[in-house]
Amino acid sequence: MPVMPLSARNQFAGKIVALHNGAVMSEVVIDIGGGHRIVSLISTSSVKRLKLKKGGPAVAVIKATEVIISTDDPTTGGD
Repeated sequence: MPVMPLSARNQFAGKIVALHNGAVMSEVVIDIGGGHRIVSLISTSSVKRLKLKKGGPAVAVIKATEVIISTDDPTTGGD
């Protein structure tokens, strides 16, 4: 599957290995190779509109302005 020309540089082509549909939201799991999977929550209406199916091709496009890191160490405090 060719990668679409978008401003988002993080595009990962793969295969849908799991699809869990809910009433409003659905979980889509895409195997991008090398033992790596990307999990995304999208609307169930988008799953239907895109005709996503287990075993079908998909591209995960990631565009993020920030990444939040957390630790379970209570002594680290804020900033």
